[in-house]
Amino acid sequence: MKYRRLGKTDEMVSEIGFGAEWMERKNEEECKAVVEQCERLGINLLDCWMSEPKVRSSIGKALKGRREKWLIQGHIGSTWQDGQYVRTRELPKVQAAFEDLLDRLQTDYIDFGMIHYVDSEKELEELMQGAFMDYVRRLKESGVIRHIGLSTHNPAVAKKAVLSGEVEMMLFSINPAFDLLPATDNLDAYFAKEYDAALGGIDPERAQLYRLCEQQDVGLTVMKGFAGGRLFDEKASPFGVALTPVQCIHYALTRPAVCSVLAGFDTPEQVTGAVHYETATEAEKDYASILANAPRHAYSGQCTYCGHCKPCPAGIDIAMVNKLYDLAVMQEEVPASVRAHYQALEKTAADCIACGGCETRCPFGVPVVERMEKAKELFGQPVSIG
Repeated sequence: MKYRRLGKTDEMVSEIGFGAEWMERKNEEECKAVVEQCERLGINLLDCWMSEPKVRSSIGKALKGRREKWLIQGHIGSTWQDGQYVRTRELPKVQAAFEDLLDRLQTDYIDFGMIHYVDSEKELEELMQGAFMDYVRRLKESGVIRHIGLSTHNPAVAKKAVLSGEVEMMLFSINPAFDLLPATDNLDAYFAKEYDAALGGIDPERAQLYRLCEQQDVGLTVMKGFAGGRLFDEKASPFGVALTPVQCIHYALTRPAVCSVLAGFDTPEQVTGAVHYETATEAEKDYASILANAPRHAYSGQCTYCGHCKPCPAGIDIAMVNKLYDLAVMQEEVPASVRAHYQALEKTAADCIACGGCETRCPFGVPVVERMEKAKELFGQPVSIG
């Protein structure tokens, strides 16, 4: 495993990191097995944005006795309310959730205190001037967090955060599908339906962001490096061609200021597959020749399972329903295991009340209500989808 200096934090992070959100569906032993495999293969960076109590406790138990071997990105503003994830800036709820994170992870400090998911420039300005940021500063002054970080999908927000001088590192979404899009500071328009071929390459605003991070010594860790897995399937990929995990990882790691790609793992075997990057040949890493001949680009309305559609008034785990639906339609027939996982959900697409609130929160313009209807139809009867 190779390690990179994470900007001005001076922390050395593994090139492959662990985005732990899929541990929500794992029991304690399964979670421990993934954590141990990560550690065995040299991974030392873990992101825990999830507020669900069970997964926090499972991760904490898995880290017991090995905390000093890990660097943790812990999010401030991700809360658990009435059995669901809710992003909030209400300070009492923010404080309670962060204290819960420390308690369940069985630690008295977090390496990177992440200002959780800022999606607009106006929100960033309000946060930086208000009680929320005062709380973050107190956490750093007291040593409860070692460094101040921020997570966002919006390059305009990211640039302002870098220039604030307070954000030391950032969690940002990077993959070829996101980079090769027209530039705009309007997140609703950002994931446009058509790719402007005249750009001939990376979106200038995102390229500028990466250079700015490098100039300001703000290290980047990467989320959505695989675009929710869609880049692995030529039918689902916005390019019309399939990339491998190694190619996606290499793409992100060759952007300026990028230090680690946080991959989501379900099993120890998936950890091994991602870490293969470190011994891959140059031919295996080559993404450029694939993209150079890609027939199209249209990345709009595609779910990346980020969970920002929550909370759902019907209690549906929308990201999980979408993931299971996408896994199902990528096969000729619905796999029995996928159907079983779907049927085991406490709430399914059949419980959707079509309120549309999720769609207003989705940063990728996903037609969630329509997809819930399709999932209900697909899983409601044993149909072939070939």
